[in-house]
Amino acid sequence: MATNAFNSICHHHHHSLRRRHSLDCHPTTTTTTNPFFLRPTTTTTLAAVNSLTNSTAAFAAVSSAGTATTNPSTNQNVSFDLLEQHLSTKNYREADDETRRLLIVLAGESAETRGYVFFSEVQFISEQDLKTIDALWRKYSNEKFGYSVQKKIWKKSNRDFTKFFIKVGWMKLLESSEVVQYNYRAFPGEFMWEMEEGTPEGHLPLTNALRGTQLLTKILEHPAFGEDGDGEDEDDDVERESSINGIKPLSKNFKTTYTF
Repeated sequence: MATNAFNSICHHHHHSLRRRHSLDCHPTTTTTTNPFFLRPTTTTTLAAVNSLTNSTAAFAAVSSAGTATTNPSTNQNVSFDLLEQHLSTKNYREADDETRRLLIVLAGESAETRGYVFFSEVQFISEQDLKTIDALWRKYSNEKFGYSVQKKIWKKSNRDFTKFFIKVGWMKLLESSEVVQYNYRAFPGEFMWEMEEGTPEGHLPLTNALRGTQLLTKILEHPAFGEDGDGEDEDDDVERESSINGIKPLSKNFKTTYTF
C-alpha cells in the first residue's frame, strides 16, 4: 500500500512538472493540413524569411546585370547589341536575319509563336525601338541602308512597289528577254550582302513580302519615320524617274507574293 501511495505521488508530481513546462515554454508552431482546404496552413520562421529575402535580392542583382545593353529597348527582353555587332563588322546577311528576329519579338507574343509578323501587329512596335533599328542600319552603312532610306525611295516612286523594288534592287533585269522586263531576285543568293559601289541605296534590310506588301507598307508608314509628306520634294526624283521612263507598269506582269 505504501508503494502504491509513493507511485501515485510520483505520477502526480511528474504530471505537474509537464504541465508547468508546457505553460512556461513558448508555444511551438507546426504545419497542419485541414482536409477541407486545398492548401496546408504553414508557419514561416524568421530564418526562412531572411533566406527568402536574401535570395530575392541576389536574383534581382543578377537580373539587373543581365539586362545591361548599349542600346536599351522599351521591351526589357530585347537588346540591339547583336544587331550592332553584325552591322559594325559589315555582316549584313546576319544583320538582316537579326533585324527580322527583332521585329518578331517586338511585335508581341503572338508573332513570336507564329514566327512572323502580321501587318496589323506593326503598330505594337514602339517608335523608339524602330528608330533604333533604323539608326543602326544608317550608321553602319553611311546612310545607304535603313527603313527611313527605303521610305524616301518609296515615296519618290509614288508608292508604286514595282518601281520601288527596281530602285532598291529587289528585282533584276532579265537579260534574255527581248523586251525590258524585271523579275524578283531569289532569296538569299541573289541579293547583295556587301556594301559595294553597285549596291543600290535602300537595298537592306529586306522585308518578307510573301504575304503581300501590307507589312512593308505598315513599316514604312510607321510614326517612327515621320508623318506622310514631311520633308519630301517631288522634283528631287527627276533623275531617278528617268531611269525607268518608257517602261510600262509591271504590276500586272508579276505576282504580289514574293520569296523574301
